Amino acid sequence: MQNYNLHTHSIYSDGKSQPREIVEEAVRQGLTTLGFSEHSPLPFDNNFSVKEADMPHYVAEIAQLKEEFKGKIDIYCGLEADYLTGVSEPFAMTKKKYHLDYLIGGVHLVVNPAFRQAQRPSLTEVPELVKGPTISTDEIWFIDGPKWEVYDDGLQKLFDGDIRSAVCRFFEQSNEMIENEPFDIIAHFDKIKMHNRDRYFHEDEPWYRKLALETLDLIREKGLVMEINTRGIYKKRYNGFYPSPWLMEEACKMGVPAIISADAHHFSEISLEFVAAEEALKKAGYRSVVNFKDGQWVEVSFS
Repeated sequence: MQNYNLHTHSIYSDGKSQPREIVEEAVRQGLTTLGFSEHSPLPFDNNFSVKEADMPHYVAEIAQLKEEFKGKIDIYCGLEADYLTGVSEPFAMTKKKYHLDYLIGGVHLVVNPAFRQAQRPSLTEVPELVKGPTISTDEIWFIDGPKWEVYDDGLQKLFDGDIRSAVCRFFEQSNEMIENEPFDIIAHFDKIKMHNRDRYFHEDEPWYRKLALETLDLIREKGLVMEINTRGIYKKRYNGFYPSPWLMEEACKMGVPAIISADAHHFSEISLEFVAAEEALKKAGYRSVVNFKDGQWVEVSFS
């Protein structure tokens, strides 16, 4: 079983555990590598990303833990960089500013294509998500989180219930991120399906498969690592992995490197469903995953 995890959230963003608790559990489980990847700062108030003012403390604490646990486990400091068209800070700027080891790129908030940066209205209300001065709630669709009602509400408000248009926008924004931002790992790149639960579309529909495969081809072209995210299963929000097995098979054919990710928000989650994820990768044709070691990606064969 893969014995490392690079997608980890602590109390600095929307996680529930202290960084030290997570490291101690990783050592107890015999993990060789642990990467912290808080949600990147965003230019509006919210309850899920690390605050800009807390970034120096976050980086310093992870650096301290890295030294303290040297010889027991390799610890790295990164971010899960949220990409919002016209809103998020350029990834390269963020990485350089805080001397980060790596970045995971992800889309959790889909920006209405009609949004114009020069015409940002004031924001007064986003249920359980975003409050701040830079972008209106009418312009953001939150496709993540525990409540499918938020997904449904955004679909109706921003896209008049047109799921095909909405899904197209999700993949368009993902493609913008892949084409324009430098990062290392692509996070849950088909997570748009999570709250869908086969209600609005099915993955075997040709239009959906075309969009997903176009994004996968960009992932291949840019040399990104594709994560196999297990969080949907152990949180019981989705009954499979991100991405789906059929996309794992296509990624294997394309030679896209993979890494298993817990997307952990509590120390108890750092390796959940890793055995099942490895079996899914093997079934898709993979014979190895990759790990991060001293700034390089190294291949780790399945035993």
